[in-house]
Amino acid sequence: MKSHQLVYQILARENDYVSGEKIGEELNLSRTSIWKAIQRLQHEGLEIDSIKNRGYKLIQGDLILPDLIQEKTNLTIHYKPETKSTQTDAKEGIEAGNQGNTLYLSTCQTAGRGRFQRPYYSPSQGGIYMSLHIQPNLPYEKLPSYTLLVAAAVYKAIKNLTMIEVDIKWVNDIYFKNKKIAGILTEAMTSVETGLVTDVIIGLGINFSIEDFPEDLKEKAGSLFMPPAPISRNELISEIWDCFYHTSSEELLYLYKQRSIVLGKEVYFTRNGTEEKGSALEISDTGQLQIELKNKNKIWINSGEVSLTKW
Repeated sequence: MKSHQLVYQILARENDYVSGEKIGEELNLSRTSIWKAIQRLQHEGLEIDSIKNRGYKLIQGDLILPDLIQEKTNLTIHYKPETKSTQTDAKEGIEAGNQGNTLYLSTCQTAGRGRFQRPYYSPSQGGIYMSLHIQPNLPYEKLPSYTLLVAAAVYKAIKNLTMIEVDIKWVNDIYFKNKKIAGILTEAMTSVETGLVTDVIIGLGINFSIEDFPEDLKEKAGSLFMPPAPISRNELISEIWDCFYHTSSEELLYLYKQRSIVLGKEVYFTRNGTEEKGSALEISDTGQLQIELKNKNKIWINSGEVSLTKW
């Protein structure tokens, strides 16, 4: 790890001020190197207090530690402090020949996108932005419902670490206190020769600890925590992918349906340019939503064809 990452780990584990001398002795660093590390951490958004003759104390904020996440998840981690989009990073990684089970991770996106190419708010501090590349090599009809599985893994990870229960809006949004705190974007690539889905990229953006939002998002967007957060982003990232890889699909699909905020409610949706409404009855294991229309006809709608407007 780099010097500023090692200094951060010491500050994060202590509840009181730590002297520069003690940090220097533990890491075999000079006082100048420690001062530079503190400056780097502050530049990355961490609030660190310093008092003469007492040392440094982490007030709030955390630092993404790719090596720690890789150790806990056994995923290959590609980390950029700032990137255009982790989805783009994953696509470039695939073109470069990178293998599956690779996580592309960043703390800031300059051109994040959600479903239907909608802009995704990705500020410089307080967010988690990541894209997992996997290689299923399966026919399209046999693909697991990755969006549903990841949404449920997010729910389970947050519950495991904090006892907080978030909700899931069909098909790809995580809600907390009636505001969106996370979104999922799944993209697939198919081989022309075999017809198999060779690569899948699952993008996940989480408002982890964001204090403020632009005016046009304040009523809709929320954050899992207000600073200071009780857990680190490293813990949540690791727990999400541990739940994804080590929880049965049956359990994750069950959790997804249990935490749905649309089932049993009247929903409005746009289909072929026309807004319609009906009652949401059921979510299939493949991710379709069954709706009973006003005339009592029941239809299944796909996430790629429609968008819920109200519920």
